[in-house]
Amino acid sequence: MSQARDHGSDHWQIRPRRDRVASPGASALRRVAAQLAAGAPVLPVLIVAVIALVDLLGGAGMIWLPLLAAGPALAATTSGTRGVLCVGLLAAVVGVLLGARDGAPRHELAAVLSVVVAVTLASGLAGALRGRRERVLAAVRSVAEAAQQALLTPIPATVGPFRVAVRYSAAAAEARIGGDLYALVSTPYGVRLIVGDVRGKGLPAVGTAALVLGVFREAAYEEPDLLAVVERIERSLARNLEFDDFVTAVVAGYPQAGHLEVVNCGHAPPLLVRESGNVVAVETEHPAPPLGLRALTGETPSLQVLPFADGEQLLLYTDGVTEARNHSREFYPLAEGLARHVSDEPARTLTALHDELLVHVGGRLHDDAALLLLRKPSLLETAVPEATVPEATVPEATVSEAILPEVTVPEVTVPWKTHVQARSS
Repeated sequence: MSQARDHGSDHWQIRPRRDRVASPGASALRRVAAQLAAGAPVLPVLIVAVIALVDLLGGAGMIWLPLLAAGPALAATTSGTRGVLCVGLLAAVVGVLLGARDGAPRHELAAVLSVVVAVTLASGLAGALRGRRERVLAAVRSVAEAAQQALLTPIPATVGPFRVAVRYSAAAAEARIGGDLYALVSTPYGVRLIVGDVRGKGLPAVGTAALVLGVFREAAYEEPDLLAVVERIERSLARNLEFDDFVTAVVAGYPQAGHLEVVNCGHAPPLLVRESGNVVAVETEHPAPPLGLRALTGETPSLQVLPFADGEQLLLYTDGVTEARNHSREFYPLAEGLARHVSDEPARTLTALHDELLVHVGGRLHDDAALLLLRKPSLLETAVPEATVPEATVPEATVSEAILPEVTVPEVTVPWKTHVQARSS
């Protein structure tokens, strides 16, 4: 979930005339590439043309003609029904012409045409079904994206005094949403955040994640105590979850400068990056059960207060990151990777971590994975330099005129004053 975008330049680039003049061969290749990108049946037509050319040059008679059915069969994978029918018609016409040229018997030519027609019809039906599935998949993706925007609302790059970055990858790549959850809000009691992992996958996990996030966002604004926020989530899950469902989570808060509060409920320990670059795991002193299982153990979570100075960073994550295995069944070393890629920009750090994670697993994650990194900038980074205003140079002889210009006030005759002077005389 990286949020940086490159909008590019708003100006057109003007090139010399000789750069825009291309050879006919290059233009033809570009046109073919554009048609292939647009889904035109260029490759199936080429296959039909190659088969016809081989038959014309080799003089093999009916040996190559049954291969004409490969044209419409391949068109079903790249084109719609109309494209498949066009390629099938082309293959049938080429087959008739080549069969007549080679003097093939009518029954053999009829057999070849029957194969081409049958493959064309079957391929056309397959192309129609493929197009329908693609439309349904596009609709499902749009709904999933809307659900993700509503559930996992985008986090801005700056929240309160922190710079923040988030990366999220769902195991169900087509759905783009899973059981991992995260939220970060600025409240009257400071910045508060949660990162959690719901047991299971699919729609039930998504529903539980939505429940946890809804309760957290409401309680974070209302409860002055961070443990009270966790308590409200626990009560809500106890009413709505099955007996074998639970949620592991880390809830953190920044109530005042230099102090970080952490409540760990059965989740992986956050990683704290000191200003020196050392990575330290924030292990809890009193382990607490996951959310939803307190009734079985009777243990309550504890509040840890950590020093959190300017320039330090905190990484919260889910087990989809630390339990990702490579081909040798080795787990991904997150702490070592964070120490290698840590920088002053959280987005850059998470991008490097996510790319290295995908390389470690071979390109695809098999579990939901979430990464949330926040950094407290130093005072030198947040300080805004004062604008320097140049002093205006005024000639010495005209300073008094510039400050107090001479004003001529006309004489005003006041009626009551004239009357008083007349009586006194």
